[in-house]
Amino acid sequence: MTPAGWAAVIAVLLVVMNLASQAIALWRLRRPLQRSALLDELPPVTIVRPLRGIEAFSRETAISGLELDYPRYSTIFCVADAHDPIIPLIEELIGIYGAEKARLIVGDVPVSANPKLNNCVRGWDAAETDWVILADSNVLMPKDYIQRMLAAWQPATGLVCSTPAGSRPLCIGAEVECAFLNAFQARWQYVGEALGLGFAQGKSMLWNKPFLDANGGIAALGAEIAEDAASTKLVRNTGRHVHLVGQPFEQPLGRRRLRDVVQRQFRWARLRRVTFLPFFALEILSTPFLAVVLAAFGASALGLPAWLAPLLVLLVWYAGDIVLSARVGWFLNWRTPLAMLARDIAFPGIWAYAFVGGEVSWRGNAMKISTDGANKLNDAVPAAPGQVGRDGR
Repeated sequence: MTPAGWAAVIAVLLVVMNLASQAIALWRLRRPLQRSALLDELPPVTIVRPLRGIEAFSRETAISGLELDYPRYSTIFCVADAHDPIIPLIEELIGIYGAEKARLIVGDVPVSANPKLNNCVRGWDAAETDWVILADSNVLMPKDYIQRMLAAWQPATGLVCSTPAGSRPLCIGAEVECAFLNAFQARWQYVGEALGLGFAQGKSMLWNKPFLDANGGIAALGAEIAEDAASTKLVRNTGRHVHLVGQPFEQPLGRRRLRDVVQRQFRWARLRRVTFLPFFALEILSTPFLAVVLAAFGASALGLPAWLAPLLVLLVWYAGDIVLSARVGWFLNWRTPLAMLARDIAFPGIWAYAFVGGEVSWRGNAMKISTDGANKLNDAVPAAPGQVGRDGR
């Protein structure tokens, strides 16, 4: 076979692999979950929410967690800085919903180089229930949030998570972020879980507190620079599995600058590169970049013009993403194909730079991650206060 013929074959295989992943994700997202024993028990649950600064949807997301249809739960809001502007809002909400429903803890505990994890420690220690959910401030919780988390817990589960589903974008930058979060990242996370390779996601994490405390406690999640990577490895090392909720919970985006979106993607890519290198190295195959290049080179073997073969690859690729998004209710509009194209133009550069770039901005800290892939806490050095701004994750 000629080189052009091989290029055409590989391009077709990559397209087929992508279609298969979209089909697997659709099956996983639409299948009924097994009935969990926890839904019959409805145990008391504590939600620990680390906060930093005022975001576009801070009031709405905070209130969403205080109006859940669940009989026995409470929320602990954690704020590291006593002068944080979010504190008056939380104090107002505690006054409205009552101290039995919510409380505020101010001050972090530096157990790691991860500022969010440090902000959760005192809340975790204060939780008196066996079931604790660590939830980011920008998660929009539906009324059945806790039930959906509990429903995914099976006998061999060590952790239940939810990846974010980007929603309510108000500009093209936010629409590009939706394209990253939904049909790309969420899709592949559900594919991984369906194939027995569940990865944790720090947006919403349901823990059995006695289980985690018996395996090093919340400080053990500082073994990696990202708490979700540490969670994945901890759970797997105990012989248990990470499972995902039936459908991911919303993260309303509002306005996002395209530059900030790319910087966030680089940070996440860099963290994946230093924590799960073999999997990260294969991520370039999950975008149409190689398939488009190979299709252009192998077009002659298919009897197609050099411009038509890459176009067909993109049309099939994005058709699958759009069908998946439509069937599971993820954000779509007429600009979505353009947002997907922008995503796939940016990702090869993000992926390549993650192998050589070291500094990232994470929750208001400039952090240096070593280029050798070592997974040590001292690979990340927080910047001096005020060096960089809040990243708005």
